[in-house]
Amino acid sequence: MQAIAVIPGKPDSVHIAELERPTIDTVPDGRGVLVEVLQVGVDGTDKEINAAEYGGAPPGYDFLVIGHESFGRVVEVGDGVDKLKPGDYVTATVRRPGNSIYDRIGHYDMTTDETYYERGINLLHGFLTEFYVDEPEYLVKVPDTLAQVGVLLEPMSVVEKGIVQAYKIQRRLRLWRPKKALVLGAGAIGQLATLVLKLRGLDVVTMARTPPPHLKSELVAELGARYLSTEEKELGEVAEKHGPFDIVFEATGVSWIAFKAMEVLAKNGILILTSITGGDEKVEIPGDQGNLDFVLHNKVMFGTVNANREYFELGVKDFAHAQSEYPGWLPKLLSHPVEGLAEYEKMMRLLTTEKQAVKVFLQVKPLNDG
Repeated sequence: MQAIAVIPGKPDSVHIAELERPTIDTVPDGRGVLVEVLQVGVDGTDKEINAAEYGGAPPGYDFLVIGHESFGRVVEVGDGVDKLKPGDYVTATVRRPGNSIYDRIGHYDMTTDETYYERGINLLHGFLTEFYVDEPEYLVKVPDTLAQVGVLLEPMSVVEKGIVQAYKIQRRLRLWRPKKALVLGAGAIGQLATLVLKLRGLDVVTMARTPPPHLKSELVAELGARYLSTEEKELGEVAEKHGPFDIVFEATGVSWIAFKAMEVLAKNGILILTSITGGDEKVEIPGDQGNLDFVLHNKVMFGTVNANREYFELGVKDFAHAQSEYPGWLPKLLSHPVEGLAEYEKMMRLLTTEKQAVKVFLQVKPLNDG
């Protein structure tokens, strides 16, 4: 079967590779689930892996199949699988367990191991292929009513984890009722963060580079949030008029903005960092002032990466909620479809050059061909 792969460490090496079609008996004890891939979303991670900024091939291979945002249909299950059946729609988690205590209790996204395993990112093949086999623990069932947007559940899980962790951290305050939030970035992660924060009842400002009007600004406005351009407004100016912000959700992929966001937090505020910045850019920050501000005002900044199944399942619930609160909004995020694995060059071109793309995704097979 075909797959889209890169040669880790070699820039711009994306190509079509051949893999053997997997079988359910590769997972012991009858726990194998064969999934037919229908759609795969791509993002900055795939672009950076193709640029050889990070990523590792699985043992025994000199290439890595990319794509970590999956949506597919179950084809076959082993005798030991009882909660999934052929025809079910599923998405898959990305991180796989290592050996730390966190891995052993199901929080493999919080591993302390030096070596980590992520499908389509490091040491495990991803989902830009025709079929894959996995264990049911890592497969999350998607209701038929959400099939049209199921490919968005991986980025949604990142958002859910960041916001849930923020609320857990803020339990230290005994009583925390955030009212204002700032989202930095208006790609898929930023849009979904805006959605989740609006569903929680917050007043949200979302900022990105390009001045409105355009699709991204229109999507933010449809949620009842406010879109502002970083080319037109300084963060400090925005905070003075619309803040300060109890929550800042950073999803720009630009490190200097992440640190600049420290300056616009309210007292007892929390800054969520989700960007993966694989470069070596250096930024200058007002260290003394920032340290003093965080200490005197009990502020928090933390980072979060991918998610375990808990956050995928929460994403399913919030997608259902969003369908009733903002009908028709979620499908608009799927802005740039690409048909078929053979069109991988178009996929990478859109990912690299199309600045107004909310989500580039590859349609491996039509959803209605079951």
